[in-house]
Amino acid sequence: MRRVLSALKPEAFQECFQKWITECLIGTSEGSHRTIAIDGKTMRRSHDRAGGLGPLPLVSAWASEQGIALGQIATEEKSNEIMAIPELIDQIDIQGAVVTIDAMGCQKEIAKKIKNGGGEYVLAVKDNQPKLHQAIQEYFAETREDELCSMPHRCHETHATGHGRLDDRYYYLAKLPKDFAFKKQWPGIQAIGMAIRITEKSDGTTSEDVRRFIVSRYLSGKRFAQSVRGHWAIENSLHWVLDVTFNEDQSRARERKLADNLSWLRRFGISLLKQHPSKESIKGKSQIAGWSNDFLMEVLVAQRT
Repeated sequence: MRRVLSALKPEAFQECFQKWITECLIGTSEGSHRTIAIDGKTMRRSHDRAGGLGPLPLVSAWASEQGIALGQIATEEKSNEIMAIPELIDQIDIQGAVVTIDAMGCQKEIAKKIKNGGGEYVLAVKDNQPKLHQAIQEYFAETREDELCSMPHRCHETHATGHGRLDDRYYYLAKLPKDFAFKKQWPGIQAIGMAIRITEKSDGTTSEDVRRFIVSRYLSGKRFAQSVRGHWAIENSLHWVLDVTFNEDQSRARERKLADNLSWLRRFGISLLKQHPSKESIKGKSQIAGWSNDFLMEVLVAQRT
C-alpha cells in the first residue's frame, strides 16, 4: 500500500473519487442550501528533519450540510495556503454555493475567483486587512446602534445550552452602504456582517467573541447565520474527527505524495461514514465496518435509507 500510494499523483487520485462524491450529493442538496467551507490543517508529525521538510499543510473543502469532503490541496509551507485556495476552488463545483473562508482567505483575488465560479462568499475579516476591518468595526459601533435600526439590515439570534454553558449568538448583516470606502476594491461585495457570541459558564463568568465579515450577497439573517456556523463544521466534523478518531496528527508518513493520499483517504472515509444513517459515532461506525462486511458494503455504497 505504501508503494502504491507513494506512486499515485494526488490530483489524479482525488479525481477518481469525484464522481462518487457527486453521487453522494445527489438527493442531499436538493431543496437545501449549499455551504462550502474552506480551511487549512497541518499534519503535525509529517515533518522530516533529515530531508529539511516541515509538517505538511493541507487546504480542504468541506460541504457543510452534507458532511462530504470535496477536495484538498497540499502545500510545502503554511504561508502558501493563500495560493492554494484558488487552485482548490478550480477543482470543485461552487456554482450556487456559499463559500466560507476564515481571515486567511480574505483576499481580493480569492473573492473574484469565487464570483467568477458562480458562487457567493462569506469571508471573515481580521487584522490581516486592517483598514477593512476597522471600517466594518466602526460601522457596527455601539454609537451607531440606533442608526443601524433605520438602515437596511437583517438579523438572527440563537440560544443554546450544553457542556455546562449558555451560548447566545447574534448575527447582523447590513446592506453595503453607498459610501462604503472599499466598495469598488472587493469584487462582488454586497453586504458586511457581524457575529457576536456571548458565553456564560456554570461558574457565572462570561466571555464575548465578535467576528466580522464581508459578503457577496445580501442574505437573510438566518442564511447568514447558517453560513457563519457552517464554517465551523470543517473544524468540528472534519478536523476534530481526523485528530481524535483517525489520529492523523500522529501519522509519521513523511513522503509527500504518501501523506497527501493517506490524508485524502481519511477524509473520503469520513464522508462515507457520515452518509450512513446509523446513529453510531464515526468511531463506532468504523469499528462496525471492520466487524461486519454487510455494514461495510452499506458504507461503501453511501447508503442513506
